[in-house]
Parts: sequence; structure tokens; C-alpha cells
Amino acid sequence: MSFIPVFVLILLWLALQGPVITAIVMNSLPDGALEGLDSGARQLIQAEISSIAAGNIFGTPEPWKMEAARQLVRLHDISVWALLAITLGLSGALVLFSRRRVSAEFRARHGVERIVSGLMIFCAVVAIFVTLGIIGSLLFETLKFFEKVPFTKFLFGINWEPQIPIREGQVAAAGAFGWVPVILGTMVITVVALVLAVPVGLMSAIYLNEFAPKWFRATAKPLLEILAGVPTVVYGFFAILVVAPVIRDFGQSLGLDVSPNTALAAGGVMGVMLIPFISSFADDALSAVPQALREGALGLGATRAEMMTTVLFPAAIPGIVGGVLLAVSRAIGETMIVVMAAGLMAKMTINPLESVTTVTVQIVTLLIGDTSFDNPKTLAAFALGMMLFIVTLVINVFALRIVRKYREAYD
Repeated sequence: MSFIPVFVLILLWLALQGPVITAIVMNSLPDGALEGLDSGARQLIQAEISSIAAGNIFGTPEPWKMEAARQLVRLHDISVWALLAITLGLSGALVLFSRRRVSAEFRARHGVERIVSGLMIFCAVVAIFVTLGIIGSLLFETLKFFEKVPFTKFLFGINWEPQIPIREGQVAAAGAFGWVPVILGTMVITVVALVLAVPVGLMSAIYLNEFAPKWFRATAKPLLEILAGVPTVVYGFFAILVVAPVIRDFGQSLGLDVSPNTALAAGGVMGVMLIPFISSFADDALSAVPQALREGALGLGATRAEMMTTVLFPAAIPGIVGGVLLAVSRAIGETMIVVMAAGLMAKMTINPLESVTTVTVQIVTLLIGDTSFDNPKTLAAFALGMMLFIVTLVINVFALRIVRKYREAYD
């Protein structure tokens, strides 16, 4: 177990050495070098010093920047050698300590169990604090956004046009931050995806679990789960190059007005991506049902289909709901397919043949670029993230209530 303290030391050292060295270098700059500069200008100087230290020199930098870059290189070298020395010293000390502890009366299992228990408690505490940190950062930036944009306009507004004035007196740059069209587009694409993924996923799981021959199951299940490993950008290419043109041509042949990018194309391809999640969870849930329930139903004269629909499927509802919940979360959080196949314009529509956008796409769009973090356009991304967190939390609570209800009924 001597490896664990050394490994933790290396991780902490590597995580802290960059910020500590940067802080030392920036604090050692000549007087007046950073005077009157805002945070953005300070970051530019820091980036320039790092670039010079890496050997990327453009033009003729000031002498104090060259000296700061040399100091940065020296400190990095010192840090590397210090880490090596401390790691070797600590490793040797721990090995000697462990060797001296070994004896006939030494109970290694108890010590290992204490260390593993402490490690698990540490990981649990880290997970809790990371979650609290995410919530806190979202909440802090969201409150800053609501200081600039009224809460009612954001929650009930039906126009989403995040704009900021680039120059003083610019017309039509006030912006509209009503999130209803964005969440509506998210729901439309999610519903389209689930309409395809849930029936196909459940039916395939039921067939593979109860009715398929063993040779077919052994081949079909791995092939089905390969879909879960396909990168989303590949699904996006498939949606925009194959599915969207087919939908557009078919709709035009029926006289329908179909947009080049549609929620139907994005949602349909997303549904294909979600099939293995639902199928795998449902299959595992059906396999976990006790064999006695199967045998009891068949012994009472039920057919295999009746046994599946009246006994196994209701008993496996908690696991199936977990798979569907995972699919819903994946659909709500998907970005690449929507960007490529559904568009970026927020519209108040539930027509799947029109172009829509989602919350995650707008978050990415708002945070791209060099816009500062003190204007409504950028802060709107955090407000959208907070609302998406609340929506996902409500879905989770609803799903947990369903799971508890049926688990109590079939335990």
C-alpha cells in the first residue's frame, strides 16, 4: 500500500505546480508592469510569458517578459526534480516503514481494510463536494444573470435572441432572453428520439432475453451495443447527409414544407443512438428477475408471451425505468447531432419538420468566442444550465418514485 500515498502526492503536485509557479512568476514582475490592467490584460501577459517560455517568440518582447519566461522555465525544472526527489524519498521511507511493520503478529488485512475504507470515504466526500461546487457555480452565475435580466422575462419569454451591443447606441441589440423556445425545441427532439428508441429498445430486449435462440443472442447483443460506442459526430454526419435529405424529399413529394434542418432528422438519429442504452438496461433488468417467477407463471399454464407481459416485465420495471431515464438524460444533453441536423435558431414550434435548437446547443453557442463573463449574453448560458439541471432533477425524482412504487410491489 506504499503506492497510494506516493500516487496521491504526485497527483496533488501536478495539479498545483502550474498555478503556484504562475502565481510566483506574476508576483515577481517589475513594479508597474501590471498596474492599471484588468483581468483580461493580465491573462494576455501571462499567456505571452508562457508562450515565450515554450520557445514561441513573436517580434521583440520586452526584457522583463523574457526574464519572466526564463524564471518560469527554471521553476518548472526545479519542480520536476523536486517531485522526483520527494517521490523517491517518500517511496523509500514507506517501503522501510512497511518492512519494519511486518511481523508474525501484524494483521495486514485490518490495515488494508482501514486504508480502503478511508479511500472510499474520501472519494465519496470528493463526489459530494464536486456536486456542490457545480451547483454553487451555476447558482452564483445565474443570480448575476437575473440581476441584469428579469426572472419573469427569462422564464416566460417566448423570444430567444441573445444579443449585446457592440458599440454605444447600436440599434436592435437589447436582446431577448426568453428560454421557452429553447426548452421547447429540446423537448421536441427528445420526444422524437424516445418515440423511436423506447419501443425498439424494449422490444429488442424482450426478444433477445426470452425468445431469441442462444446463437442469435450471442451475435445480436454485441452488435447492438456497438451503436453505443459510435461517436456522436458520426451520427451527426449520418443525420445531415442521409436522413435529412430523405425526409426533405419525402415531405416535398407529399406537398409538405420541410426545413433543410429538422427536429425529426435529429431526433430520429438520436433515437438510434439511444436504442442500445434502453435495450441493455431492459435486458439486464429482465435477466435479474428471479427464475422462480418464470417457472411459476409457466407452471400455472401461462404462455411465454403472457409470462413476459404479466410477470417479468412488471417485475423488471425499476431497471427498465432506469434505462429510459438514462436515455432521456442522454437525449437532453446531446449537442453534436442537434448542431449538425436541427439547426441553431430557436423557434416556438412543436412541428418536427421545422428547424429547432436545444438548451445544450445554445450553451455551447453562447460560450464560444471572447465575450466577457459580465454581460447577459454569456451569463445566459449559466441560466440555461441551471434550468436544465432543475429539469433533469425533476425527471430523476419522478423516476425514483416510479422505481420505489414498483419495487415495493414486486419485492
